[in-house]
Amino acid sequence: MSRRALVALAGAAAALACIAAVVLLSPGREEGATPATTTPPVRVVPPPRATAPRPAPPPRPPFGAQLARRTQLRASPGGRVVTALGMRTGYQSARVLSVVGRRGDWLAVLSDHLPNSRAGWIPADSATLLHEPYTLHVSLSKRELVVRHEGRRVRRVTVAIGRPGTSTPTGRFAVTDRLRIAGPRGPYGCCALALTGRQPNLPQGWTTSDRLAIHGTSNEATLGTPASSGCLRASERDMRWLLARIPDGAPVRIRA
Repeated sequence: MSRRALVALAGAAAALACIAAVVLLSPGREEGATPATTTPPVRVVPPPRATAPRPAPPPRPPFGAQLARRTQLRASPGGRVVTALGMRTGYQSARVLSVVGRRGDWLAVLSDHLPNSRAGWIPADSATLLHEPYTLHVSLSKRELVVRHEGRRVRRVTVAIGRPGTSTPTGRFAVTDRLRIAGPRGPYGCCALALTGRQPNLPQGWTTSDRLAIHGTSNEATLGTPASSGCLRASERDMRWLLARIPDGAPVRIRA
């Protein structure tokens, strides 16, 4: 047999070996089954193209800033440090700060560590921005709290306000904590929304916290009157409604 014939025979044998391998590795091939008389075309399928997950749409204002790490609250962008903020509040809620402005890589936020209505500054990369769908609007003259969801009024709440000498401060505030009050019903009712604000005009002999809040009451006859030491009181039914819906970081505006 010529050399050329030997080379051709070797090539044919190699081709048959490849076909046999394809038959043995074909999906559905059972051990002991009769080999197929024809071999289907073999196509190498590339791995699926890696596709990046579709990014979530950016949140819409108003914003809350949930801290992603411990950070410093400053009096101005890059300025004097007011305090260090942990990722949780004193009540152990996740710390969500209401955002009231932005300057470059800095966010202006409200905090209970600052005077009423005054903003502090945190690095934007220290927090995750959240959309705040609910806003709270208080009219002291009407003794009323209006809740808006995406700008639409969804509830009106009659509230008691601060009495003369301990009037409720006006300005911009935010919810810091949503609290259930355990034990027998006391002067704060079932629950409370703690705010960033503080009462600068405490009653004589007052020894507890100066933090402002929207809370329940054991005396609903006072609703709609100037009766508190500065906090806003609401009925138990309204407080339970608020607690179920209003998130931390929700903006609160109190006007005369």
